[in-house]
Amino acid sequence: MNIGVLKGIGGFFLLLLAQALVFNHIHLFNCATPLLYVYIVTLFRRDFPQWIILVASFTMGLCVDIFSNTPGLAAASMTFVGMLQPYLLTLFLPRKSGDDPDLAPSMGSMGMERFTWYALIIVFCYCLVFFALEAFDFDNWLHWLENVGGSFALTSILLLTIEFFRFRTQHENRV
Repeated sequence: MNIGVLKGIGGFFLLLLAQALVFNHIHLFNCATPLLYVYIVTLFRRDFPQWIILVASFTMGLCVDIFSNTPGLAAASMTFVGMLQPYLLTLFLPRKSGDDPDLAPSMGSMGMERFTWYALIIVFCYCLVFFALEAFDFDNWLHWLENVGGSFALTSILLLTIEFFRFRTQHENRV
């Protein structure tokens, strides 16, 4: 088995455990919950089979739903974001990267600015769909906007912080 596959599976379980044991219990200002498991979707390589991305995204969402008591919300939202990921990735990849079909999205391979925009769009789409499905009506649209905005901000900060430390560690190992 490939070491990259083992790292991916380990990351999957690490994010799942972190979400179930820690992040599900954080509700800042009663509207901001970190949904860090969406980070797994940002890490799929270019030219990765889309059906595997969809199955992995759905599986992660389903596992989070089981531990979070959110029947189908995370699974549907993660599947939606998994469907968008290959298209968003091609938008933000540098043009000169056409030679490497296995390019993994990261700050090191895409650049800080491109990866940041790529990750922010994925997190925003995820939060928008997740909380729209959770509310299912927009009678209290102000609370819905607070949930989307707060969770988007908190998740984005955590995701970009983790990616920045991964980037720094990889950069230091090369030097």
